[in-house]
Amino acid sequence: MQTEVTQDMTYVLADLNNRVRTLESKYNLFGERLLVINQNMIEEYKKLLREMKAINLDMQRIKAESAETRAAIKNVVSELDLFARKENVRVVEKYLELLSPMNFVTEQQVERVVEEKMGKQGVE
Repeated sequence: MQTEVTQDMTYVLADLNNRVRTLESKYNLFGERLLVINQNMIEEYKKLLREMKAINLDMQRIKAESAETRAAIKNVVSELDLFARKENVRVVEKYLELLSPMNFVTEQQVERVVEEKMGKQGVE
């Protein structure tokens, strides 16, 4: 009877020993997986930080370009205000039509005409 109890105790101890080893291996495997997950999370976090920095740099560049574009547009608008209006151009056209600058004569032409007139009067 004692041998049976000893065998039962040996069997129970062996079974408990196997269960403890199984739990230890599962625990170790769980720890390794947790370590891998933590490393992956750290890598992803670093990756996200790099991407966020790149996005921030892009946003700063876009903001700077937008500010430059706005300044250029303001400059163009201010230059447009300096252009002559349609009405002003029409007024100048009317004055040019009245004055007919194409019919103006040069000083030499006037002198020639005067000399011709004077020569005709002197001859007569």
